[in-house]
Amino acid sequence: MAIIRYLIVDQFGTMVRKHSERLRVVKGKEKLAEAPLLHLEAVLITSNGVAISSDAIRGCTERGIPVYFLSSHGKPYATVYSQALTGTIATRRAQLLAYNDTRGVRLVHAFVTGKLQNQANLLRYMGKYRKEREPDVFDAVQIVIMEIDGLANSIEQIQGENAAAIRESILNIEGRAAQSYWEGIRILLKANLDWPGRRTRGATDSFNMALNYAYGVLYGQVERALVLAGLDPYAGFLHADRPGKPSLSLDLIEEFRQQVVDRTIVGMVNKGTKLETDSGGRLAMEVRKRIAEKVLARMDSPMRYEGKRFSVRSVLQSQARHLATFLRGERTTYRPFVGGW
Repeated sequence: MAIIRYLIVDQFGTMVRKHSERLRVVKGKEKLAEAPLLHLEAVLITSNGVAISSDAIRGCTERGIPVYFLSSHGKPYATVYSQALTGTIATRRAQLLAYNDTRGVRLVHAFVTGKLQNQANLLRYMGKYRKEREPDVFDAVQIVIMEIDGLANSIEQIQGENAAAIRESILNIEGRAAQSYWEGIRILLKANLDWPGRRTRGATDSFNMALNYAYGVLYGQVERALVLAGLDPYAGFLHADRPGKPSLSLDLIEEFRQQVVDRTIVGMVNKGTKLETDSGGRLAMEVRKRIAEKVLARMDSPMRYEGKRFSVRSVLQSQARHLATFLRGERTTYRPFVGGW
C-alpha cells in the first residue's frame, strides 16, 4: 500500500476523524481514505462541506502537520498550525525593522531578480527541445529571453533608502517582464486553448484557472516554510501591506512559481491533459485534485542547489531560513533561488 504523505479531502459531505494513530476520511458509512499520522506531511481540504474533528486537528498540530483550507479556485483562506510555531520573536522583530532600511531594498532586488531569472530559465528549458523540430518557435522564445534578461540586469540600478521607496519602479520592471514571459509561454503551448493571456482574479479560462489553483497549493507550502523559519508571512517587502494579505509569502513565492507551478501546468497541458470544467464554470474536482497532486509531487522532486541535490521542498525551507538569518544580521547577503535549465 502506498504511503500517503498529503491527504487531499475534496468531496462535499466528508468528515476527517482521528482513528488511533491515523486520519480517516469518511462519507456517511463509507471510508474514503486513511493516512497514518506518522508519514503525513500535510492535509489539504479543497471542498466546501467538509468537517474535521478536534481530535484530528490536535493530532495534526502535535506532530507539526499543517491543515490547509483552499477554495475551489485555489485561494487559501485558512491554515491550522501548532500554536508553538508562531512563538518566536527575535526574527520577527528583525523582520519588521528591516522594512525601513536597506535590508528591505536588497530583499526586493533579490525577490524580483530571482523571479525574472527563473522566468528566463524556464523558457530556456522548454525552448531547447524545439531548436531542431521547430526553429521558428525556438527563435521567437530566444527574443523573449533576451528581453527578460535585460530587465533583470536593470534591477540593481534602482536604489532607495527602503523597500517602499523603490517598490513602484521595481514593480514596473516586473510587470514588463511578465508581459514578455507570458508571451513566451503562449508561444510554447502546444494545445489550442484559445488562451486570452495571463489572468489572475476572475479568470474564466481553464489554463489560467489551473495556474491560479496551483499557485494556491504552493502558497501553503511557502507559508509553512516561513513560519518554520520564525518569520511572519504577513510582513513583506516587495508586496505592500494590506489586512489579510500574506505579503512575505507573496514575496518568497516569486522565486518558486516558475519551477514548481508554471513548469508543471504547461507540462500537463502539452502532454495532453484536459482541463475540464464543471457546470459552474470551475475546474472539475478531479482536475483540481490532479493539479494538487502534481504540484506536491514537484515539491518532492530533486534539483541542484548549493552544489548538491535536494528536493524542492528542502530548497524552499532553506531559502526561508537564509531569509531569517539575513534579517537577523547573521548572513551578509540573501541570494534568491534560481533553478537550472
